[in-house]
Order: sequence, then structure tokens, then C-alpha cells
Amino acid sequence: MNVRSVMTRNPFTIHEHDPVTDAQSLMRRERIHRLPVVNHAKKLVGIVSEKDPLYASPSPASTLNVYEMSNLLAKLKVERVMTKDVITVTPDTLVEDAARILVDNNIGGVPVLDGEKLVGIVTESDLFRLLIDLFGTRTRGVRATLRVPERPGELADTTRVIADAGGNVISLGTFSGDDITNAVMIIKVEGIDRERLTQLLEPLVVEVLDVREV
Repeated sequence: MNVRSVMTRNPFTIHEHDPVTDAQSLMRRERIHRLPVVNHAKKLVGIVSEKDPLYASPSPASTLNVYEMSNLLAKLKVERVMTKDVITVTPDTLVEDAARILVDNNIGGVPVLDGEKLVGIVTESDLFRLLIDLFGTRTRGVRATLRVPERPGELADTTRVIADAGGNVISLGTFSGDDITNAVMIIKVEGIDRERLTQLLEPLVVEVLDVREV
């Protein structure tokens, strides 16, 4: 799956010469945490987060009153507080690569560029929604966490046994285990109850770590 499938299209933007207070108001109103910044040609020139204006605000120890501080911020332009060296992805970037970019750079979102055109933004929230879908969270079923051997055919054997018993796999994922010989598998199934699923899986795996109806 690529970023095109999960990104927020036609994101809200702010102009580089707009007041910082406009950016703050827009983020509060739309309940978003960052805005791509564009110039007169609609080209991406930066990104501003809800925290950026805080670093430009006067110190709490300042002798300015509330009116004076508000007036000062109203004169401050977005270009003064935005991040100019913007990390971006393309619509064809794999979602796992986008997630890695967010984690490695400790950021919450990146603009999506198709050539030089801003076409979207992908954020932590978009990836969380994808995670919910991948785990089949909104579908009722029985979820099993298993320690399985790292061997060819393990997934095929597991899914075949479930299908032969009349079950349907809602979601399935594998993760690195605690040693090189085992992995952790999380599988969610409908059409089979908890006890029957446990009976089916126990002969195939190293250990059944958890089985629950969710």
C-alpha cells in the first residue's frame, strides 16, 4: 500500500506572508496540528506546526501585556517561524517507508508532493487509522497471539487449518520474535469460537500467548 491510499488530500495550507495568528486560528478551527506553507505560486516553501509559534511568543516574564503580545504576534509572519527544510514524500511512497520517516525524524506528518505540486499530507493519525484497518479492529472475532517457528509454510499451514474448520481470517501479521528461530504472529478470525481456535492452533505453533474475543 502506498501513501496515496491513506493521505489527506487537498490539505489546508497557509501563505508564507500570512500572520502567525492566522495559522494558529486555522489549526484550532480545523483541529489539525500542522500546515503546509505555500508561496504566491502555490509551491511548498515550508511547514508550520502548532508548537512553532510558541517559540516565537514573548517570554512569560515579559513586561508586555496581553494586548501588546497579541499585537506582536499579529505582525509576525509565518515565514519567520516555519520549518523551511521540509521532509516530503510522494504519493507512491510505501506507507511503511512514510512511517519510518516520521519515526526517524521525530515528526508528526509530512507533505505529499507529486512533482512540485502539493497533493496531500500524511500524518500519524492517517497511519493509526491504517493500523486499525490492518488489525481488523472494527470487526468482531477471535484474536490470537502466537509464537511461531520461522520456517517456510507456517502462514500457509495456519490459514489452511482455519479455512478447513470453516473460519475466515480477518487480519494477520507477523513480527520479530525474541530470538532468531521464532516470530510472533497475530491473527484474527471469525466463524470459530475461542476454544476451537486454540485447539486448532496449538499443534502448529511454539506457544499460544493469548486468545481473546474482541
